[in-house]
Amino acid sequence: MPEPKVDSSEDLSPADAKWVTLKKIHWSDPTGKQRVWESAERTTRGSSGIDAVAVLAILRSESGRFPTSTVIIEQYRPPVDAFVVELPAGLIDEGETAEQAAIRELEEETGYKAHKVIESSPLLVADPGMTNANMKLVMVDVPFPGELETYDQKLEAGEFITRRVVELSKLSEEFTKYEAKGFVVDAKLAHFAHGYDVATKLQAGHL
Repeated sequence: MPEPKVDSSEDLSPADAKWVTLKKIHWSDPTGKQRVWESAERTTRGSSGIDAVAVLAILRSESGRFPTSTVIIEQYRPPVDAFVVELPAGLIDEGETAEQAAIRELEEETGYKAHKVIESSPLLVADPGMTNANMKLVMVDVPFPGELETYDQKLEAGEFITRRVVELSKLSEEFTKYEAKGFVVDAKLAHFAHGYDVATKLQAGHL
């Protein structure tokens, strides 16, 4: 199978855009001065007011047969013309909660089915200087009686996603390997991994 790549690009009229649009925002700063801001917005936001979810799946063995891990995915992202390593994620369907979307997306993209939701974050924004896109990070529990098992993904046509199970304690190490291969690391995943490392070092008294 050939490697994916960007063949060409051109300016897109908002009238022709299916998923996003551009807005010119007129706003007043704290001194009362009128200013203008340019913004990208999703056109797919439903009645929940939440665009998407990212899923932090905690894979664990109830008998201690493998270290506590998580599942990450690799996929090519045309906007950055690179393979990106990231958390399973997706848009929220109309009538669906963020938690329901997280469980669905995790199973579709990785094959793993969550046993329960551990925690759901407040509403988050990733790049508020450029877009109003928002999301929630949902942590879910994926227990196994013994050894880690794998299941078939349920990918839609046009989705090309590789899943990987990585020990939580080794996530940051993997980023260096990915960088050497030309991959880009998603900020949400990187922030979690670095936070995990800092918490571990603080607990051990190494900071």
